[in-house]
Amino acid sequence: MTITQISHHDLDGYGACIVAGHVADVARVVHVPRYSDVGGVLQAEGERLAKAAGSETLLVTDLSLEADAVRFIKGFVAANLKRSEERRHRLVVLDHHASSVEHLAAQGLAPFPAEATGGPALFDAGDPLVHVAIDTDRCATRMMFENRALISDRDLDPGQETQLAALVAAIDAFDLWRKADPAFRQGILCNEVLWESSAAYVPAGHPWHDLFLDKLLMAIAAELAANVPPAEIELKVASLRKGVADALLSDEPSDDAALTTRARLHAALSRSPALFRTLPDGTKLSFGLDGGVFQAVSDHIMERGDAERVINASRGGGMSFRSRNGSALEAARKFRGGGHADSAGGKLPNGGAFSLSDAAAQIEPILCPPQPKESDSPFAALKGWKS
Repeated sequence: MTITQISHHDLDGYGACIVAGHVADVARVVHVPRYSDVGGVLQAEGERLAKAAGSETLLVTDLSLEADAVRFIKGFVAANLKRSEERRHRLVVLDHHASSVEHLAAQGLAPFPAEATGGPALFDAGDPLVHVAIDTDRCATRMMFENRALISDRDLDPGQETQLAALVAAIDAFDLWRKADPAFRQGILCNEVLWESSAAYVPAGHPWHDLFLDKLLMAIAAELAANVPPAEIELKVASLRKGVADALLSDEPSDDAALTTRARLHAALSRSPALFRTLPDGTKLSFGLDGGVFQAVSDHIMERGDAERVINASRGGGMSFRSRNGSALEAARKFRGGGHADSAGGKLPNGGAFSLSDAAAQIEPILCPPQPKESDSPFAALKGWKS
């Protein structure tokens, strides 16, 4: 069964993705940096699942179930029960925020009796294919590790089991801020490595993103499992990161190993169709890229002649324009912006976006408005008229 995972954009959210990716074949991962985006992301996923021909599994981890997320769960159940049995989807929600319990209760979702579950609080959503679990004593990564049977019956080899256990312990101690736990200082290291590497090397939205972070944090986990002190592991991070990049770039014919790890990856990223949408006028649009990444990849794109203009839209609503024909400023002015002829900035019409599709839907009508139909002209009736 196809599995899609939607998870928070922090150490615990990524940890849950790493565990899920090792115990099952996860087809797609969506990271949600802001809780305010959860509603829009879940709604878009619900619309996709409604059109899916076969049954799929949606795994939701560490998203803090606020009112819109609870409404999604209830809507999912209502839609699912209308599908034929062989086409019904599965929904697995693993969360550990105390506020989630309050939001579930506010919309009439009550937990099963504690004595019947013997573990985290399980909520009755009215559909046996929907599993909603809240455990305030465990982080989402640990919940995923201990409840892996919900999505897979795969056996891990002893090495993987040991590495994942070490990573889970570090993330659990850090996310729940158990400073007295010896694993807490290991969690600090994992968190630092994640934030140094999550956006500046391979951005979210690229097929390599989760693979890059998985390989890097699992390499860190191997060191943790061997009880190497965090300070010593820190000195190895650059080398470990380079090793992961070497493997990813092994089939890239134009890779220049003499460059820095970031520069090598950025050259490859600039050729990725997954990171860009080509608008009707030929402009390439990206979403949520780190400023340094965008500067590098846009330069590669324009140098190759793949586009005359490249735009990056951020979740917070900022827009960056780059061009080589003086059109960056021209475009930025349409979005309340300004700057230089080939380097300018602006603002999204709606003040923010939660995905590349959302950003494109705001930008395209303004930057590339459709040409009016000739038949709509008040002079259309006169065409071809002869006196």
